Order: sequence, then C-alpha cells, then structure tokens
Amino acid sequence: MQHDQQGDGSPTTKGGRRPKRLRLLVISGGLALTLAAGGGAVAYKYGLFSDIGEPVSFGKVEARETGREKGEEKAAKASDTRPGVRMPTGPKAEFVRTNRLPDGTQIGRTTLTGPKSGFTGDVWVWVPKEYDDPKYAKSAFPVLISLPGGRGYPTNYWGTGPGLGLQKAVSDGAKAGRSLPFILIMPVHNADTKHHFDASDIPGQPKMGTWMVEDVPDFTKANFRTFTSRDGWAFMGSSAGGFGAFKHVLKYPDRFKAAIASGVDIVPDSPLWNGNTQAMDENNPEKLAEKLIAAGGPDVYINFQIGTAETGREKAEQFMKDYGKGPVHTTLQVIQDGEHNGKSYVRGMREGALEWISKVMAAPTPEPGVR
Repeated sequence: MQHDQQGDGSPTTKGGRRPKRLRLLVISGGLALTLAAGGGAVAYKYGLFSDIGEPVSFGKVEARETGREKGEEKAAKASDTRPGVRMPTGPKAEFVRTNRLPDGTQIGRTTLTGPKSGFTGDVWVWVPKEYDDPKYAKSAFPVLISLPGGRGYPTNYWGTGPGLGLQKAVSDGAKAGRSLPFILIMPVHNADTKHHFDASDIPGQPKMGTWMVEDVPDFTKANFRTFTSRDGWAFMGSSAGGFGAFKHVLKYPDRFKAAIASGVDIVPDSPLWNGNTQAMDENNPEKLAEKLIAAGGPDVYINFQIGTAETGREKAEQFMKDYGKGPVHTTLQVIQDGEHNGKSYVRGMREGALEWISKVMAAPTPEPGVR
C-alpha cells in the first residue's frame, strides 16, 4: 500500500489514516499513558472500563474499625461510640453502582420497601471522600435528603444526573471549607408518573409523607454513621421537591433542622386532596409555620432559592414576611439569570446556600491524633 507522510513525519495511508496495526499500537500506547497520568478515574470518565451495575458498598473505614470483613456485619462496641453518634444499625442494604465520579466517589442505588409507609421505591446515595477517611471513622456525618422536581418517579435526577453538579458542589465546598461534607440521600418522592402527592400522606393514597420522614431516615440510619440529634438532618429540593423539603422541616422540627427550598411551591395543591381541608392544613407550610411560631420553637432554618429568570419570588418573599419570625428563620438566595432547573439551583448552592446551611448543621469531628 502506498504511504504518504504526515507533517509530523509519521506514516499514513491515502486519506490520512494510519495502517491498522500501527493505529492499534498508537491507541494502546496512548491508553497506557492516559492511565499512568490520570489513573482509574480517567479510564472511567472515558468509558474504557465499566463497573456500573456492580455491587458497591460504603463505609470501608468503618468496616475496618469495627472488624467487618467481606460484608459481614459486626456491631461496634458501645465504648467505641462517641456521644451523639449513631453507628449503622442495620440491616445493611444492597447497593448497585450507578455512577463513579472523577474524584473516586460513587453513587449507589437500592430499592427500599418502607416498613412504615408500605411504599416501594428506589433510593440513590452518595457519600463524600471524608466518610472513608480514617480520622473520621468514629464520626457522624450530616445528611442532606435531596428531592427532585417534576414527578420524581421512578428516578431522582439528583442521583441519576451527577452532571447537574450537586455532588461536586458538596465536594468542592468541603475542600474549600465552605460546606460540610454531607451524605446525600436521594429518594423518589412521588408514587407514580401521573400524580403529585405533595410529599404527604393524602388520605386513600400512598403514604409519601411517611416514606420521606420515617422510612428514608430509618434506612439512612441503618446504613451510615449519622447524628442522633436533628442537628445532623436536613432537606434540599427543587420545585415540588422544594415544597416537600421545607414542609417536612416545619412539620417535624424535632427531627430536621434546615432546608434549601428552590423554585418552590408554598402551599399544597395536589388534586388528590379532593377538598380534604383538614388533611391539607396539616401539610400546609403556612399553617405549620403559624403553629411553630405559637409554640415558640424549636428553631428551624429555611433558605429559599429563586432565579431571576423564573417566577415565584413574590410568593417566597411573602412567606418570609408573614412567617419568617420567632423560631422560623428564613433567607433568600437570588440566582442571577437562574432558571427553573437543577443546574441553576446548584449554582445558587455554590454561591451561598451550601455555606449557609453548613453553618447551622453539625459537622463531622476528626479523631485526635489520627491522620
């Protein structure tokens, strides 16, 4: 076969293509250099290997500290547990890997049947790098239950779309000292693709409120090192998920302390209520805020995020004016040119909301003398 010369002196075939054998050698050599330079993360980024769908576990440091091997459960001694820290209670869930991020952290998915709600749905989880750092092996980590907008079923876009940047925002914030290294728990928040359930136990419908505030936290406690107090528990959500996020905090201030609520609805509006005013009032943030103010606490913290390119700011500001008093602490994160979507809301979190919520939540504590 006749060969021409490339400008760099390497032989090519007519049309500028290298001979097949040489191309393979070049590709192989380039792959070796790529792996040597960037490690496994580069390989996964470019899809050279894939372990998506394979079993994945979290808490490798914890396993070493408590003597677990090959998934075998062994409870930590009571004397080894710090005050305020809840070690995983079990039973341990089985996760499959759905994504591996460039920093080596992973997103896993499991299917949960809620013992209290009776609802079955998927839950995605992500833990920061700090969770497996030996110096934090006996520390609890704060939990941010992250709820999507839209139907939020059968997926949660915070878990299935790491390209939105939520996980990286937490990682970058923790590295810079502006955010706590939150565990992200990302459940589905509706029961089907046809209806909104207002993150509530609507009479005669699946108990999505119980799923969110009891089953999902219990699942988290079973699998991760968490705080025993509400100081380690918060919500974030967008649109319909934002409604659930701040409604849950107002309804259960003894369990959850703060919420980031983005592009949020203010009152329940699902047609499934069928005029059941009493049940709606029990899940109406305005009514819940009135009740909490009258009771004098406990204090809760709500950060509304609104983009300048979306509607709804007036409603959020009116809620803040009417109910942002006493134990109900509110603030507004305005996202310049932000739209009604996840990417805009993550930008708002980077610009201030993550730092804000981190100041009111409990932080992991390193073990003295451990590097």
